[in-house]
Amino acid sequence: MDNQANVAVHSSGNDLPEWDLTDLYDGVESSDLTCDLEAAESTADVFARDFMGKLATLDPEEFGGAIQEFEDFNERLSRIMSYAQLLFAANSEDEEIAAFYQNMGERVTAMSAKTLFFELEINRLEDAEIEVFLSSPAVVKYKPWLENVRVHKPYQLSDEVERLLHEKSITGRSAWSRLFDETMAGLRFKLHGRELTNSEIMTRMSDAKEANRRAASKAFAKGLEDNIRLFALVTNTLAKDKEIEDTWRALPRPVSNRNLGNQVEDDVVDALSNAVRSAYPNLSHRYYQLKAEWMGKDVLNYWDRNAPLPEADNTRIEWPRARETVLGSYSAFEPTLGQIAGQFFDKAWIDAAPRSGKDSGAFSHPTVPSAHPYILMNYHGKPRDVMTLAHELGHGIHQVLAAPQGHFLANTPLTLAETASVFGEMLTFQSMLESAQDAPARRVMLASKVEDMLNTVVRQIAFYHFEERVHEERGHGELSADRLGEIWMEVQTESLGPAFRCDDEYRHFWAYIPHFIHAPFYVYAYAFGDCLVNSLYDLFSSGHPEFQGKYLDMLKAGGTLRHKELLAPFGLDASDPAFWQRGLGVVSGFIDELEKTL
Repeated sequence: MDNQANVAVHSSGNDLPEWDLTDLYDGVESSDLTCDLEAAESTADVFARDFMGKLATLDPEEFGGAIQEFEDFNERLSRIMSYAQLLFAANSEDEEIAAFYQNMGERVTAMSAKTLFFELEINRLEDAEIEVFLSSPAVVKYKPWLENVRVHKPYQLSDEVERLLHEKSITGRSAWSRLFDETMAGLRFKLHGRELTNSEIMTRMSDAKEANRRAASKAFAKGLEDNIRLFALVTNTLAKDKEIEDTWRALPRPVSNRNLGNQVEDDVVDALSNAVRSAYPNLSHRYYQLKAEWMGKDVLNYWDRNAPLPEADNTRIEWPRARETVLGSYSAFEPTLGQIAGQFFDKAWIDAAPRSGKDSGAFSHPTVPSAHPYILMNYHGKPRDVMTLAHELGHGIHQVLAAPQGHFLANTPLTLAETASVFGEMLTFQSMLESAQDAPARRVMLASKVEDMLNTVVRQIAFYHFEERVHEERGHGELSADRLGEIWMEVQTESLGPAFRCDDEYRHFWAYIPHFIHAPFYVYAYAFGDCLVNSLYDLFSSGHPEFQGKYLDMLKAGGTLRHKELLAPFGLDASDPAFWQRGLGVVSGFIDELEKTL
């Protein structure tokens, strides 16, 4: 494998940008990569020699220095793995890239195992000892990180067990996740005599012609069905793996570990989930009934969920126009955001061209603070692709602004990780809505936004409910593919409502959702973010004083503050049930407006 792998290859020929990863390393045989691997291995040994079993004997300045060394070591490891992950996401079908990704994962896991003791020993310290350490400014800087570490203290196991779990993760959860990724990337769906990738078939599932949507959806379902036993095995294995570890740690619920990491209370997540599920009739059920009437149907088929709306302009949106639209929206809100977003286009930080072997989704990978984020997406020229671009740029902007906090404090809890992305979507939507030429165009844009919000709030909470049920039932034994399909159909029927008819093959559609595999219970963060953004945008529209400055400060804070502290300047409180109703009220209001125009 040569260094050409550093640049995404096999362009689709439509002048879409492809990233260049040389800001991380100039190739898989890079001397800088070799040096980082060697330096990290040496650092791990020296760090263990200097600090293992000695934390309680350090003075505050020495403890602060140890944390700094630990942070630097972990940033080096993250740079290595970010590079490997991005190469793999761009082309998971390349065996040499896959082997490189696996080899880097194994080496990094082995090195980090040597320093695993550090956080474990921090959790064995008494609160009074931590307070003494916090007398040093060098330690105070890391107070939020220490709090994040110590929140897991009640669930920590012995050093030997923790190290075993850590080292075996590379052949456990990580290996099953890799199997899922490679399987999905390698699937080909037969449609009209052609074999299409995941990304290609899914874009046809929202084609303007119903016959094409139906054929693509049936083909997609057949591809999933042909591999459903494998997907069921992966799902069951990972759910059991999680149950075993959760049991050892005595975590009260399957979602508890995610909530601890997200720095959010269980009751806040429960309040969100309950509020959204209670609102299904007023939101998704009501809207999809409107859509059925708009499309001249008694009920919608499952392939109509993301169907273009009547009167919709299906002209392809070329990349330059998408770029202009999104950058203009960010710049009009706050010039700083537009300047940061512009760098992603100007410096080859985006890979947008669909191609074989590429991850079919979209993400903004923060990499490390000493470098910059990279965005991956698959651009097909649809309005939703413009929104995806706005969404991922929001993540990227957030990651750039938070980077000065350093490797340990730049990452934002998942509860707020979707704030900048969803807010960016709202800015772009409002800009496009203002430029709509006539009432029908405005109506279509408003409906499209409602659909995006339902996908972000209702659909993601339905996913969350699916995970709750799967993990609960998995505790009583392995779930068959049929049972997984039954749970999926029950959850989807509840969330979509009576306006939908779901054919039997729709029961397989749970199998392609990557979040279930890579990040259990992540999905509620999207609903959290959307409701939060709706409340924030409502404040902005109402002329909340110094809103832009407060918003920038919130993004710059990264992981240094909790959701209550970050929302306080706006007068918002996520623990208040009225907070969720306010966010959901924005979606309901858009549907009210649509009802008046149809």
